[in-house]
This record gives sequence, C-alpha cells and structure tokens, in this order.
Amino acid sequence: MAELLYRLGKFSARRAGRVIVAWIIVLGIAVGGFLIGFKGLATSFDVPGTASGAVVDELMKKLPDFAGASGTVVFQSKDGSALTDAQRKDISALVADADGLPDVSGVNDPFSTEKERADRQAQVADGTTQLDAAAAQLDAGQQQLDAAKQQLQAAGLPTTQLDAQQQTIDANRATVEAKQKELSQGAELLKLSDGIRVVSKDGATALVNVSFTKPRLELSEDSKQAVIKHFEAKPIDGVTVSFSTDIAQGVPQIVGVGEAVGVVFAAIVLVVVLGSLVAAALPLVTALFGVAVAALGSLAFSGIVDMASVTPVLAIMLGLAVGIDYSLFIVKRHRRQLLEGAEPHESVGLANGTSGNAVVFAGTTVVVALLALNVTGVPFLGLMGTVGAVAVVLAVLIAITLTPAVLGLLGTRLLSKRARTKVGTVHHDDSTVKPMATWRAVVTVIATAAALLVVAIPALSMRVGLPDGSSEPVGSTTYNAFEQTADAFGDGATGPLLVTANVPAGLADDKVTATQLDVARTLADQKDVVAVAPIAVSDDHRLMAFQVIPTEGPNSVSTEKLVGALRSLGTLDGDVTLGVSGQTAINLDISQNLADVLPLYLVVVVGLSLLIMILVFRSLLVPLIATGGFILSLFATYGAITALFQWGWGADALGIHTGPILSFLPVILVGILFGLAMDYQLFLASGMREAYVHGASARLAVTKGLRAGRTVVIAAALIMISVFGGFVFSESTMIRSIGFGLAFGVLVDAFVVRMLLMPALMHLLGRSAWWLPRWLDKALPNVDVEGAALERRHHVE
Repeated sequence: MAELLYRLGKFSARRAGRVIVAWIIVLGIAVGGFLIGFKGLATSFDVPGTASGAVVDELMKKLPDFAGASGTVVFQSKDGSALTDAQRKDISALVADADGLPDVSGVNDPFSTEKERADRQAQVADGTTQLDAAAAQLDAGQQQLDAAKQQLQAAGLPTTQLDAQQQTIDANRATVEAKQKELSQGAELLKLSDGIRVVSKDGATALVNVSFTKPRLELSEDSKQAVIKHFEAKPIDGVTVSFSTDIAQGVPQIVGVGEAVGVVFAAIVLVVVLGSLVAAALPLVTALFGVAVAALGSLAFSGIVDMASVTPVLAIMLGLAVGIDYSLFIVKRHRRQLLEGAEPHESVGLANGTSGNAVVFAGTTVVVALLALNVTGVPFLGLMGTVGAVAVVLAVLIAITLTPAVLGLLGTRLLSKRARTKVGTVHHDDSTVKPMATWRAVVTVIATAAALLVVAIPALSMRVGLPDGSSEPVGSTTYNAFEQTADAFGDGATGPLLVTANVPAGLADDKVTATQLDVARTLADQKDVVAVAPIAVSDDHRLMAFQVIPTEGPNSVSTEKLVGALRSLGTLDGDVTLGVSGQTAINLDISQNLADVLPLYLVVVVGLSLLIMILVFRSLLVPLIATGGFILSLFATYGAITALFQWGWGADALGIHTGPILSFLPVILVGILFGLAMDYQLFLASGMREAYVHGASARLAVTKGLRAGRTVVIAAALIMISVFGGFVFSESTMIRSIGFGLAFGVLVDAFVVRMLLMPALMHLLGRSAWWLPRWLDKALPNVDVEGAALERRHHVE
C-alpha cells in the first residue's frame, strides 16, 4: 500500500494538471446530478416495526381518514383579545376554501366545531329534560291505571281491558329508560372530552386541524407548502397565523455564521502549524472542494431515497473536519521533508506513501464505523452513515491525489520566504528525549480515568427523544404554534395521543356507545390524562379510535409513562385490545428502538475496528487500550451532552432549549467519534511503534512517538473542534447537539485520552504493549502503516 501511494503521489505531482481537471469534472458531475435529482429533504424520521406503526397499518385498513398525517394551523389575535366576528368569518372562509389542497382529506372549522359541541351539550340537557318529563307522565299514567285497577277489583269486575294499557305504559317506559341510558352515556362521553377544545376559553386562539390522505413519511413537502401558502395568502388584520411542526418543520440551515467562524479558526491553526498562508490554504481549499462534491452528490439522490434533513449536514461536518486533517497530515510531512532538503516531487511521493498510508487506514476506521450504521436496521441512520462514509472516502481520495497535485504545482513555494532560507539545514533530532517517570504515568492514569468517570455521571439519567416544536428556533412559525397552543389549551394539546380499541368479534349497533364509554372511562382513569374523546368507529364496528390529551407535552416524562401505561393495559373486558399511536407515540417508539440498537452497534463497530488495529499495530494490548479509552471518552461525552441539553447547565447562556437528547445522537456519536479517535490513535501509536521497531526501548518509544506526532494531532484536533463547534451556534437544536457532541468528544478523546491516558498506560505496560502471539504474527500481513520500508527504499535527499 505504501509503495502504491508513493507512486500515486509522484504521478499526481508530476501530472498535476490532469489530476486537477479530473476532480473538476467530478465536481461538475455532482453539480449536474444535484440540479437534476434534488427533490427536497425529509423533516421526519421512521423506524420500521414499531408498535405505533402497527396501529397506523390497522387504521389504514379500517379508518384510513385517521391514518394519514395531520397538522395544526394556529390563529391568534395579536392583542390577546377575543377574535372578532369579522376575524372568525375570515378564518372560516380560509377553511372552507382549503378542501381542494393536494393530499388534504379534511380541514375543520374550529368555530363550527365548538358550536357543534355546544349544541350537543344543549341537546343533552334538552333531551334529559324531555325524558324526565316523559318519565313523569308515565309515572302519572301508571298511578291512574293502578287506581282504576283497584276500583274494578273492589267492584269484583275483571281488569282485562286495562291490561293493554299496562303493556303500552311498560313499552313506553322501556323506550324512555333506553333513551335515558343512551343519553346518560352520551353526556358522560361529552364530560370526559370536555378538556378538548379548538377555540380557547378566552376566544383569542383557534386551532384549525388539517388532515392529510398520506402518512407522515409519504407526504410530500409540496403538499405541506401548499397548506402554508393557502393560509398565508390572505392575511387577517390583527391575527397571526402559525403552523405546527407536522406542516412547517424547517430544514436546518446547512451553513451559517457559526460554521464560518469555525473554519476561520481552523485556518488560524493551519497558519500557525504550517508557517505560511499558502500552506494553510491548501488543506482548507481541498476540504471545501471535497465537501462540495460530497454534499451535492448526496443531495442528487434525494429524489430516489427519503433523505433526512440532517444527513447532508453530517456529511459537511465530517467532510470538512477529516478533509482538513487528512490533507494537513500529508502537507506537514512534505513540509518537513522540504526543510530537510528533499526534491519536491520525491518528497510529495514519500509523504503520500507514509502519512498518506496512515490517512488511508485512519479513513478506513471511520468508514467502517459509519457503514456499520446499516446493521442497526434503521433506514435513515443507515443512509446517514453511508453518506457520511462517502464524504470520508472522498476526503481520503482528495488527500492522496488532489493534495499531492497541488503540492507538485507549488514546489518550494509551499514554504515561506524565511523558511526557504533554511532548506537543507533543518534536522529533527530526538536523541535527547527521555521516558516519562513511572510515578507520573500512574498519577496520570488515575487522574484522567477518574475525571472522565465524573464527567460521565449525568449520562446515567439520559433520556432520548425527537425534537418537538419547542426545539425549533425561537420566533419561527413552528415554535410560535407550539407555544401558543400550550398557553391557550394546555401543554398536552401539543402532543395528543391516538388510541385504538380493536374488537375482533365486532359490536351490535346498540353496544357501540356503551363500549366506547367503557374504553373512555378506562383511558380517563389513567394518571396524567386530561381528556378523552371518541373520534371514529369503523363500518364493521371492530375498530374504534379515541383522542387522548395528556397533562404535559410530547417530550415530558409523564407523557412517556402514560404511553407505556396505556400499552400495558393490553386487552380489556370483552376482548377489546388497545393500541397507541399519534406523533408523540411514534417519536417515543423511534427513540426506544434507537436506544435498543446502540449496544449491538457498539459491539459491531468496536469488533471490526479492533481487527483493523491489530493488523495495523501488530499488538493485542494497544487496540484494547485504544478501545477502553474511547469508551471512557464516549460516556464522558454523553454526560456532558446530558448536563447541557437535558439538565440545562449553561443552556441559557447558549440559548439552548432543554429536553430529551436527540434519539439517534448516541448511536451517531459512537460511529463518528470511534473513527476519529482511532485516527489520533493511529498517528500517535504508529510513531511509537516506528521508534520501537527502530531499536528504542518500549518506554522511550512512547515518548518519542508522542513527541513526533503531538503537534500534528493537536492541530488536527483543534481544527475538528473548531469545525464541529461552529455547528453549536446553528438555529436547530438538533444540529447544535450533534455539533457539541462531536466537538466535546474530540476534545476529550484527543487531549485527555490520546495525549495523556494512552501514553501513560503504554509506559506502564512497557514491552508487553507490543506483544502478539507468534502464530498470529505470522498469519497477519505486514501493512507497514508507518512507511518504514518505503523510507528505506526511497530517500528524501
């Protein structure tokens, strides 16, 4: 591999024009693919095989009107006063004109709905009065009939003629009692649903519910935009209009000011490390080029596959970070060789065969970790991993082809004028390096491990979930809709549950209401339920649907417990089986499934990467040390994320909305951070192994390798932290948490684990760190990741 990369590097340097043109053509293809194939990004996530998904499938068969997606349009008076008659009329007019919108199955008029509810309550009251009067008349008639019977019996006359009247009274009484029972059931159902409103009590806020014919994941962005345009087309004086996340959840802005600041900071680090603006610009330009190809190329497939909005953001994060780092590793090695007097083209080839070889293996660990996301069985995660892996592959290819090509064009101009005067006089001597003290190694291991464990403590209380309207940018239409709904109708109105009751045997017509009432009572008796309302019954009377309003919002602990409690009810009397769905339950199911696949994914990633590291380092203990350190840094990262985004420590200063941790973040962090951690492990440990193989003692080799690689690793880590950290200032809480997790994870792993803990453990292990069974040593191919054999064959001078 090293020899092949050496030749590739020299070819690229000598045929720079061809290589650069080839990459420009690749970029052109990506641009063309984007212009043709980009069809928009999805703002929702799905995991197959969830309990709520099974309920949706059942609804599709028997109650299709309730299986599709739904959203809310919130109208509110600007001054907080009750909506005027004119404003109500304008809102009703917009509702009436919305029936023809694409994929819309129904739009409710909130004022008509409230009027119908009031009318039903009045009808119940009137019906109760009328039935009570009828019962009183029957009682009076019965008294008269009984008196007549007594008179006839006293006179010794037969009462046969009065028997027919008795039968009529009995029949009428049975009818009245049946109607009274039915009316009583209806009245109780109305009472149970009293907390469900679409016009606030103060009359200032009205909810327009929009139902769609297609499920959430099949609903096109065009259909949702059509709803937004319709209700915004005719502004109503004194009234604001907002849309729930189901309709208007925005696609996160891919690049913003924070990201630009991160890149600027990375540029400063590059200037300091490489000593010239020209050298510093090269890794930035090639990384940005790779990001453009990766992002545009992936977006070109958005019309073929459902691509989550965060997917291209992840590709940009990774593409920028590893693209800059991988190019930096090669440029730094080439620059050192130029200062030592190497011929430029030969130096490019040698840098590509040594540092480039390490880049290939480092990139391989990241790609393996990302592609392994496909084993989770979660489609959107697998796609995120695949797109991220493509971005990393492109970064590696650009680093070992385009970077050498540009280096070949620059020649010695890569160096500053001052540095050129020192060419041939600079030599790197590490003969004065001494091993660290053993007591220092012991203290370092204990202190760093203890610190990481303390930081990890908050992770024990981590809760995962998907973002709701409160996580949207403050002032956005979705944030306003969520807050206005919560303020006017209660927190639970922002995340209603859809509960189904399945009756396999079906119900007779006269049993439907009674069964609905039995189910509604059971649901209402659960803790943290505000209101329950029956909303539909299938034609065969085998499936009933209910709306349940919880006490708190969709991401609250109480709502999560309520969903679990409702599902634990199982089958009620009469073989009635309950199911729970709705957007809140769907999000909870997705989060739970993602949490369940985390252990499997961790085992797969660690297992595959251990094999790669055993091959690279020809050791059993070094990979185990690297993996153990990663696990410590991973859980410390989980702890920091929980403290900031869930507990709210420092959240106000950053303007962060607290709540559950993004459900797929723990899984994503495993893949990305493990790959990046192994990058730093590779560049440091390979230097240690090189020194050990060249005759240094095991403990001295640790210090030599650390000293040789620490500058470039520190620079690479700072660059990654700045790039990832720039995303912490995104408007999207989802992107913020990903950016913070990656930035903190790299910070902890690079500076605490790789620079402190790992060298200290290597020192304590001594020669045993490089132990490998003989049979395994013979079986493994020699990949020579350090390029030692290549350096013996090709001299830089």
